[in-house]
Amino acid sequence: MIACIFEAELRSTMNLIEDSYLYQGQRKTLMELLRAKGIEEKVLVAMMKVPRHYFFPKMFLQHAYENKAFPIGAEQTISHPYTVAFQTQLLEIKPMEKILEIGTGSGYQAAVLAASGARVYSIERQKELYDTTRVLLEQMKVMDVKCFYGDGYLGLPGYAPFDKIIITAAAPIIPEPLKQQLKVGGWMVIPHGEETTTMKKITKIAETEFIEEHFQEFKFVPMLQGKAK
Repeated sequence: MIACIFEAELRSTMNLIEDSYLYQGQRKTLMELLRAKGIEEKVLVAMMKVPRHYFFPKMFLQHAYENKAFPIGAEQTISHPYTVAFQTQLLEIKPMEKILEIGTGSGYQAAVLAASGARVYSIERQKELYDTTRVLLEQMKVMDVKCFYGDGYLGLPGYAPFDKIIITAAAPIIPEPLKQQLKVGGWMVIPHGEETTTMKKITKIAETEFIEEHFQEFKFVPMLQGKAK
């Protein structure tokens, strides 16, 4: 029910709601919570720059700064703020790094990556999300995110290689095309698994050689192949 309402209301967010002192205060409180969970200061600074309520329809604004995921339509969610922070922290973004994001979704994670100094190339397989998110990011004047409608399993070979890759859905396999599009010395942050999803950092140390680091478990929607109309 919430997801259906969200789809009907999403386009009404195109007139951005003021980032008032109220929302800034709620955002600061959320950052304090994330800091207590071990998130680094530079990630918190980037997240503080991005008004999360911009990604919510007006009728659900009271949920924007809760530390939880929320439906965004098309059976997708805006990620839990701690999840966004954790994946961003694992990326260890340096200024002007070229990052491929698989799963644009609401655009919140992409906006946080851009606020961290990255140049973001983001793929979304759901056409309705691609259409609305692309316009929303343009309205927010997030200039360092380029949105693409396509199959995340295939990546963007025409724009490769990438310094880093982030996947924002649970991948049952680690797509080979994405490994190929990663620069040597770069790494991929990917929730890997089906019933149990473990966050992994996969570093490319040679053209065909990778090392894996495993972190805690997270909940994600599944990563699907192909484009959805």
